[in-house]
Amino acid sequence: MMFFNVQFMFRIYLVLFHMYFIGNAFASANCHQTEYRIGEDCCPACPAGMYVKQHCTEFTGTSCRPCPEGTYQDDINGGRPCKSCTNCNAGLGLKVKKVCTSTSDALCENLDGYFCIYYNRVGCIAAQRHMVCSPGQYISQRGTADKDTECIQCANGTFSDGTSSSCQPHTICESVGLKQIQPGSDSTDSECGGHYVYTGLVAGITTGLILVMLAIISTIILTVLRQKISGKC
Repeated sequence: MMFFNVQFMFRIYLVLFHMYFIGNAFASANCHQTEYRIGEDCCPACPAGMYVKQHCTEFTGTSCRPCPEGTYQDDINGGRPCKSCTNCNAGLGLKVKKVCTSTSDALCENLDGYFCIYYNRVGCIAAQRHMVCSPGQYISQRGTADKDTECIQCANGTFSDGTSSSCQPHTICESVGLKQIQPGSDSTDSECGGHYVYTGLVAGITTGLILVMLAIISTIILTVLRQKISGKC
């Protein structure tokens, strides 16, 4: 009877021991969300903007330090190092939209005259300069922060220096009374010059008008002289 009691007590001891061991292991493996696990212990986590300098012990709490300049920590953490701030490199076509702090990364945006070609979850990480249209092309769509400039070739009989939003028709020299010296191309207008086509006609009309004016003036002078002579008589 006594042997049965000893055996029974031993079994109870084993059950209690296993329950204690499993309970401690479960508690260690499931630390609170504001804690982190080190071995079988749960240590208080460091707040955002700080990192763990030294883990907690049985007698001391976690030792936290602020993130060094140029780094950040955006969440409570246990042992993770601070992350390096994103560099908004002008060489990648970027500028700072929001500066990096100890608790948040920098945000970048593309420089003026650039469009973004690579994004991450928070912003632009690389940009490219807008295309410059060549002479003989016109700008069909100006570049934006998200899209490149679109260029289209000018049609025959028109020209553009590459900075216009449309191509202009070549000047027809004869329509403005000039001779064509150089025909237009897709990047330049027609070159006009020389003498007027109707120079002889214009000169003849001008000469005729001058003669008419002289005749009128002469007539007036003669009339005045005759009146004076008649008065004396």
